[in-house]
Amino acid sequence: MIDLELNPTTVLRKEGKSFYWASFFLPKTSKKNAGILYSICRYFDDIADKNSEDKTTYLKTLINEIRNNQNNKVNLFLQKNKINNLILIDLIEGLILDQKQIKIQNKEELIKYSYHVAGTVGLMMSKIIGVKHEKAAQSAIDLGIAMQLTNIARDVYEDSKMKRIYLPANWIPNISLKNLNNFNDISLEKDKRISNAIYKLISLSDKFYENGFAGLKYIPISTRLGIYIAANVYRGIGTKIKSNKKKYIRERVYLNSLEKILITVKSILLFSFIPLRNYKYQKIRHNLPNENL
Repeated sequence: MIDLELNPTTVLRKEGKSFYWASFFLPKTSKKNAGILYSICRYFDDIADKNSEDKTTYLKTLINEIRNNQNNKVNLFLQKNKINNLILIDLIEGLILDQKQIKIQNKEELIKYSYHVAGTVGLMMSKIIGVKHEKAAQSAIDLGIAMQLTNIARDVYEDSKMKRIYLPANWIPNISLKNLNNFNDISLEKDKRISNAIYKLISLSDKFYENGFAGLKYIPISTRLGIYIAANVYRGIGTKIKSNKKKYIRERVYLNSLEKILITVKSILLFSFIPLRNYKYQKIRHNLPNENL
């Protein structure tokens, strides 16, 4: 049995700054449960990132515990919020994929990977806030995927240092790990190719964000604004990356407090004046594992 210490507010404030910011616009119960979910996901993610040879075995042990209802704190939380444990297992299986030298071949593989490590989180979050409409599930998954694509766009250099390439191989032909993490081993042509792939990734994430917004009309009114702000703040990271049109960025991009405030104000105005029915869901991916649970 895994002893998991759930301290949601502390973890969210320290590790999930964009989500912590937006959580002030969520109802108290939703904020608390969202923090617990983030703590659980962060716990598993930290295990996956540890320098340990047996972490894959440990993650598989966690899967067995959750499948067999042996992890009391986690399983009780899942049951309380009517979350099927197979969704969390999908997430952990995505983390196991990360233990290998990742090199994604195409957009379809990228979307499937992003579902495992983030779309699942969106789906679990939809259960936490009490979503019942079946159309909301696909939008929740797409919003999670959108945020993961933003993460990937921001962390290309950092990921390459861990021997991981999430940009699809057919977007960056003839680009190696060495090209991505060595400043002195990249031509202007390859630099531009990497930058173009990152911009393409951000454009793809924008489509998934729009699909996420299309599902807002199906979720409880009290949670709509908070989710909308969280998504727009995270989307703002991609917008900031895209504003640098010169070259492949090695520094991790963050939003400062003023930028978050401006995005929040803009989000409140848009939310107030643009009817949610204006957002239309577009089919941009195949059906994914367990999305109808």
